[in-house]
Amino acid sequence: MRTMLGKLFIDHPRTVQESYGEHAVVAASFGGRMVLAGLACLVHAVVPGFFVRTGSRTITVLYDEMVVNRNRKAAPAEGTVGAGYRSISG
Repeated sequence: MRTMLGKLFIDHPRTVQESYGEHAVVAASFGGRMVLAGLACLVHAVVPGFFVRTGSRTITVLYDEMVVNRNRKAAPAEGTVGAGYRSISG
């Protein structure tokens, strides 16, 4: 039976093969970059010549880091399952 603390702090990081601490650092890094890109977009709204590609470039980089690289990291060698994690099918 899962505890509420496990559900809140452990379950999700495990689904992306990270510890709580690793996940906290990665999520904080993503959040900080999103805030900065959002501020750049707000400046761009007032002065269209500023930060012309900052928002779209940030989205592309974050998507690549979050989705593309995670898929590479999550793909275990054939016939194995990552360190102590259950496979999706089992």
